[in-house]
Amino acid sequence: MSAYRILLAEDEPAIADTLLYALQREGWQVQHCTLARDTEAALAAEPPQLLILDIGLPDDSGLALLGRLRRHSELPVMLLTARADEVDRVLGLELGADDYVVKPFSPREVVARVRAILKRSQPAAVAAANPGSLFCHEAAARRIRFAGQALALTPSEYRLLATLLARPGQVFSRSQLLDALGEAAEDSFERTIDSHIKTLRAKLRQVRADLDPIVTHRGFGYALEQG
Repeated sequence: MSAYRILLAEDEPAIADTLLYALQREGWQVQHCTLARDTEAALAAEPPQLLILDIGLPDDSGLALLGRLRRHSELPVMLLTARADEVDRVLGLELGADDYVVKPFSPREVVARVRAILKRSQPAAVAAANPGSLFCHEAAARRIRFAGQALALTPSEYRLLATLLARPGQVFSRSQLLDALGEAAEDSFERTIDSHIKTLRAKLRQVRADLDPIVTHRGFGYALEQG
């Protein structure tokens, strides 16, 4: 869809040119930056529908930029990294990245992943609001309130909580929750579900320290209990 705008932050010319060609062939509008400071300026001027962010920008870490972005925005982010180490991947996901691609990569794979992120980030694809007394899910606004207070959630946290809210009391396995994020059910990714649940619980406790509505079912997964 030509309506989609993508911001690409990548300093390697060969990689940037390849991605620009592949993304623009899909009809997407792509703005290209090579520095973190220019990327943040572009985000502030006109937020896109997706940020493709290289971890190794020359003037600042892409992970640091992502951390700053997540303080105020749920914009979908795909990371580009030359680092295949699991720690870097998990850190990026815990900071709120929606996906990552390790260099060298296939442009077709990147396009497919971008298409998946754009599709699942649309409000129409979100589950209906939950009638539970403590939670209010405003699906069109991609916002969830807990005990009357809007939660500051990353896109991944939002989709996980929305999935749990859609069927209170149902136990979801980690692989099912990964499906909600559009990720493959691999061991390393399944462990990131635990990390997302941990941060979700922390945010819920900031609102109501006396409650823990997300219940762990050891050996099975997680469920949300209505309060």
